[in-house]
Amino acid sequence: MLRDEIERVLLRVQKPAQYIGGEMGSIQKDKSEIDLRFAFCFPDTYEVGMSHLGMKILYGLLNTRENFWCERCFAPWTDMEAEMRQNHIPLYALESLDPLTDFDILGFTLQYELSFTNILNMLDLAGIPVLAKDRHDLKNLVVAGGPCACNPEPLAPFIDLFLLGEGEELNMEVCDLYLACKQAGESKQQFLQKACRIQGVYVPSFYQVHYHQDGTVKEVEPLNGAPEVVSKRIVKDLDRAYFPDTFVVPFTDIVHDRAMTEVLRGCIRGCRFCQAGFIYRPFREKSPEVIDRQAKCLCDSTGYDEVSLTSLSTSDLSTIEPLLEKLLSWSERDHVSLSLPSLRVDNFSEELVEKISSVRKSSLTFAPEAGTQRLRNVINKNVSQQEIDHTCRVAFEGGYTNIKLYFMIGLPTETEEDVCGIVDTAQGVVNLYYQNPDRPKGRSVSVSVSAACFVPKPFTPFQFEPQATMDELREKQQLMRQHLRTKKVRISSHDAKTSFIEGVFARGDRRLGQALLLAWQRGCKMDGWSEYFDFDKWVQAIADCGLDPAFYANRRRPYDEVLPWDHLYFGVDKAFLIRENKKAHADTATPHCRLQCSGCGANKLLGGPCFGTAENC
Repeated sequence: MLRDEIERVLLRVQKPAQYIGGEMGSIQKDKSEIDLRFAFCFPDTYEVGMSHLGMKILYGLLNTRENFWCERCFAPWTDMEAEMRQNHIPLYALESLDPLTDFDILGFTLQYELSFTNILNMLDLAGIPVLAKDRHDLKNLVVAGGPCACNPEPLAPFIDLFLLGEGEELNMEVCDLYLACKQAGESKQQFLQKACRIQGVYVPSFYQVHYHQDGTVKEVEPLNGAPEVVSKRIVKDLDRAYFPDTFVVPFTDIVHDRAMTEVLRGCIRGCRFCQAGFIYRPFREKSPEVIDRQAKCLCDSTGYDEVSLTSLSTSDLSTIEPLLEKLLSWSERDHVSLSLPSLRVDNFSEELVEKISSVRKSSLTFAPEAGTQRLRNVINKNVSQQEIDHTCRVAFEGGYTNIKLYFMIGLPTETEEDVCGIVDTAQGVVNLYYQNPDRPKGRSVSVSVSAACFVPKPFTPFQFEPQATMDELREKQQLMRQHLRTKKVRISSHDAKTSFIEGVFARGDRRLGQALLLAWQRGCKMDGWSEYFDFDKWVQAIADCGLDPAFYANRRRPYDEVLPWDHLYFGVDKAFLIRENKKAHADTATPHCRLQCSGCGANKLLGGPCFGTAENC
């Protein structure tokens, strides 16, 4: 039995608990009563994948059907993979320990570009052909969704269909259609022809890409009756949307080991670099009663003593303070900590810090993103230096001594003054701490600066911008360190090489699929982990396919260029993105959505205005 083979190798690998299943909250079913088996595949390690809220939602939702069984599968770490290959153990799902070849649908989540090789590696480890054209039967259908599905073209040769947008309703519709086709004995091609008519389903094999001689896209031609434009799906009413009443509780440590409840989707801010802020539009909130009930239920069912209120910008929840009052009515009594991971500098109040401080004081994280007001206007980060100072002063007066600040380097129009401004902003925070007469005696302040490398992403106003070269990014990183004058500030920077490859695939076309395949065949995998990322192999693989990575990463796109993802619609109009790009180059900010509608187009997905009044949308 496969179970026996797995048990024989577990003592030879690190963290064996991630490979055995059986955790509290995992769902077991009788295979004889199951009509459809779905493997939710996370193309990274267990400790990363088990922290993903989307997986928890879809896992619970699919398993509400008595005749569906959704199981989990993660990329094994390299030691376990070596044992599996040596002992001929195919990749398997955790609930049943059955090989993935036994499953009807394999659903991959696309959270970041550097996980793409893991998808190929997992399919190969399962004994399933990596190329879609080599999988002829309806069984082992490979689907993918998630944020990177907004430009699925580099993965087009490998995936049978992509699910665009939010998955709660879409996944169930696709599974229902699959089951009907399976029971009717229909072919994979017949299923795909029906599936492409579902809003949110993109079948890449039904589209032919034509190129100009200069390598840019000429047109994307739909085939087999597929729609010219595929529009993403959204869930209009979050209060009525499915949310699990329990989580699978792991045996081993994971990255975010806590209860999580989603408080809103979308973002009102419109930061021009932020892909999530645009592809998750329109903005929708849950009511405080629903959030409170879900958080309490999860803590009761799992035993977690920390609950995180997750969103892109939690403090933008219009009911945040009454919500915290509800949560504190039981969390203090039950010794449950509240975590608000996404706080805004410009709406961080004394009342808010008092409420979250009443349970636990740790570090606070804010994201000024840029070091000068001019550049914050360029990126539409609508916060002022005065607001940054006020926020940090409030935090220090509330007893906090550790502040984390997130910035980016390599932003469009960035100058040396902007780069040095990052250090100056951090130094200003240190100075504010020592200006506080009520600061804790005997304690010093710690300011951590994280400087990520900016990567232009699809469906943002900066999708047209060139990415800074690796040499330029290294120079900016060195300039920051040279400008630093205090040990109270610690600076960490992202690797320019990984950001470069991320930039190549973020805005790539389907010709990169060949390079992806070649890089994987030469050993690339676990590219999101620095110890396994091999930059030279990536560059060589791309070159051997006759492609220039700078063409994808470091080239400015003219507004009239057909972009590889222009046949997909994620709720924001290209004309709006062009307007915002022009405003960025004029150093002009745009008010957030509650103040003034900027006409992005996302309200069309709701069928009405985003905030209830036609005057605002």
